[in-house]
Amino acid sequence: MRLYVNIDHVATVRQARRTDEPDPVTAAALAEAGGADGITAHLREDRRHIQDTDVERLASSVRTVLNLELATSPDIVALARRLRPFQATLVPERREEITTEGGLDLSTPHPKLREAIVALQEAGIRVSLFIDPEPHAIEAAAALGVPAVELHTGRYSHGGDPASLAGLAAATLHAKSLGLAVHAGHGLTYRNVTPVAAIAGIEELNIGHSIVSRALTVGMQAAVEEMRLLVGPSR
Repeated sequence: MRLYVNIDHVATVRQARRTDEPDPVTAAALAEAGGADGITAHLREDRRHIQDTDVERLASSVRTVLNLELATSPDIVALARRLRPFQATLVPERREEITTEGGLDLSTPHPKLREAIVALQEAGIRVSLFIDPEPHAIEAAAALGVPAVELHTGRYSHGGDPASLAGLAAATLHAKSLGLAVHAGHGLTYRNVTPVAAIAGIEELNIGHSIVSRALTVGMQAAVEEMRLLVGPSR
């Protein structure tokens, strides 16, 4: 299981004072030292935490791989094309939301989404779509020609009921049957991650807030080491 550590909320603390610390790039290096297989950062349209300069520095300093989360904003797509992270995960954004509340709505055509996918792929960037674990969303993602999807685990994370966990397992099987690589994330914590990590077919977990929260107590490297033990060895 690959563990990608999202360092957005290191930047959230920094932006509270608009200063230069804590540094998300330093946090990323410590996460890698703790066993992270990749670093995830979400450059939002409103730049509420990660900044353009952070992404530029991460692109040159991350020793594993960089997964850049972004919406279809032309300026951010252009930045991704220039910096060429290993992976770009397209996500929905609403200015008023605190955090991403659900997957991309693929029930209707989205010309801007298709254009972003093509632009990123032409730059040699692997593209993943953040979607809800629903059959129609999985099928629509496959039709868009991306190699991977990230399943939104919010329903499971916030409720923890067996039905939502079974839904993630079923969605994983469906996505795999269509040739998609399967990632998962949102709301996963030290308390709830193990059942998701045990789902056959999920290759990658993206976890941020819980690890950053734990890092405030034990440090980033130790926090990632603890999560690494819970999700299992890299494969």
